[in-house]
Amino acid sequence: MAFVRALNCVKRVKIPEGTICRHASTTNPAMHYQFEPLRRNTSTPQVYYGGRHTVTLLPGAGVGPELMEYVKEIFKFTGVPVDFEEIEIDGNSTNDDLEYAIMSIRRNGIALKGNIEAYHPDKQQEVVSGNVTLRKELDLYVNAAHCVSYDGVRSRHRNVDIVIIRQNVDGEYAMMEHEAVEGVVESMKIITRPNAERIVRYAFEYARRHNRKKITTVHKANIMKLSDGLFLTVAREIARDYPDIIHNDMIVDNTCMQLVANPHQFDMILTTNLYGSVISNVLCGLLGGAGLTSGKNIGEHYVIFESATRNTGAGIAGKNIANPVAMLNASVDMLRHLNRQRHAGLISNAIVGSIRGGVRTQDLGGTATSREVVDDILRRIDIAATNGN
Repeated sequence: MAFVRALNCVKRVKIPEGTICRHASTTNPAMHYQFEPLRRNTSTPQVYYGGRHTVTLLPGAGVGPELMEYVKEIFKFTGVPVDFEEIEIDGNSTNDDLEYAIMSIRRNGIALKGNIEAYHPDKQQEVVSGNVTLRKELDLYVNAAHCVSYDGVRSRHRNVDIVIIRQNVDGEYAMMEHEAVEGVVESMKIITRPNAERIVRYAFEYARRHNRKKITTVHKANIMKLSDGLFLTVAREIARDYPDIIHNDMIVDNTCMQLVANPHQFDMILTTNLYGSVISNVLCGLLGGAGLTSGKNIGEHYVIFESATRNTGAGIAGKNIANPVAMLNASVDMLRHLNRQRHAGLISNAIVGSIRGGVRTQDLGGTATSREVVDDILRRIDIAATNGN
């Protein structure tokens, strides 16, 4: 190959037994926007030694480990100056393992993550969601996904371009449940004004930075008059500070129907935690499925990149049929965050070219294996790099 390959150093971290960690444009989807905190705290810098970045890598469960291997292979081939601190954590990991992962992200400031399975039917009350814990402990209050149509992917609608901003630490995912009496379970939905204010402000600031014209706040305030009512009230209050941005609101069930019928009426969607999960999956399904779109979890100090739908894919793990594009897009988002624009562009353009060229996995109507998709992307990177693009 004419393209010079550079070796990534991957550090696999084994946690000693008994260790307790106390530190707690629509035609070109390659042009994804960067999502950044409103205020970047310079006292928590990215780890950067000798011209290389250190990133925490959490492969997770299901298809996560194999997708991360593809990311590492493409980074090595492209000469990306990133070293991964890899921590193996899944649904069988202990709370100490999770604490170690949190400490690593606090040290490095950034992570690339697969989904961490947390479903154990026989001991649900004892299991803590690793995904939610990471977001809460690191105060990753924003979940953002830029959902766009891809040329070459058959879908109901074309030229869709919607940004979803989802509240990440309040709402139904508060993990506050209990069985009041046998057979009666109560689950608390928490909405706080401070957290509502900062997610709403983030959405409007993002819209202004990226020339977005309209924000739709999605809610169920007609039924949940206090909780969703507070979120909607805050959105309307803050919207007055941004007269250049149109603001409207829509009930969540109607939103799902409208997304299926006419997604082009939406520019940005702002919503709470559970509704955001549902809406993200509906929209990703309309655009081709779980294997395309990436997502970001953003706080004042830390950022975690992952796929937008947060699917584990346990049923297709190890079968060489998982679509690697969503995780590769997440890695591209991470490179843009690290200001590695050239490497991000090489990989992103290769992804788009591969999809347009018809090299697609079964979920997109193609016949290619995961391996064949990655090989085609590597081929396109090599051609672009050789030509000096």
